[in-house]
Amino acid sequence: MSRGGRHKDRSDGPERKCIATGEVTPKRGLIRFVVAPDGQIAPDVLERLPGRGLWVSADRSALELAVTKNLFSRAAKQQVAVPADLVDRVEAALARRVTDLIALSRKAGDAVAGFEKVKDWLATKKVGVLLQASDGSERGKSKLWTPEGARYFSVLTGQELGLAFGRQSVIHGALAAGGLAPRVVEGAAKLQGLRIADGGTTTGKDRRNA
Repeated sequence: MSRGGRHKDRSDGPERKCIATGEVTPKRGLIRFVVAPDGQIAPDVLERLPGRGLWVSADRSALELAVTKNLFSRAAKQQVAVPADLVDRVEAALARRVTDLIALSRKAGDAVAGFEKVKDWLATKKVGVLLQASDGSERGKSKLWTPEGARYFSVLTGQELGLAFGRQSVIHGALAAGGLAPRVVEGAAKLQGLRIADGGTTTGKDRRNA
């Protein structure tokens, strides 16, 4: 129950407090960390590691603030070691998580790659996510559309999408609605918050249906 006696709306799932911003938001928009046995802060992208969770918004500036100000020690109520490359580690872990989920969707028959196949799916199937490489041609990407109710992400590079689809490089991909699509959306949204518009690694703000 919130202040004033009104019940909080928890329709978006459990909430957690970000140690950097102090905001309480649904945990699907935050990244979990734990203190490892050696006293070092470790990201828990899968949210399965034992120990008390320390949560940071999936936003690069929030995570950098937590690192530079060592807010992890304050939240953990003990001195902890924070790797200098923690932000990069988290970004890499999130990218790996998203590509793994897309690969699983592909193996289940719920994902396709390639302009023509994606275009066909957009016209004939219930698509949940349209994925396009962040370093792909904007002109080429603009020829495909995001169906109503679906999500669009341009946060993975062509090489990363290629890994997900077992190819050297992929520019266009699509996931069927349902299945692992919601988990891909959650992971891609977190990764989007960590990526900088720089050298093909871009935040890829949702151009459509954000």
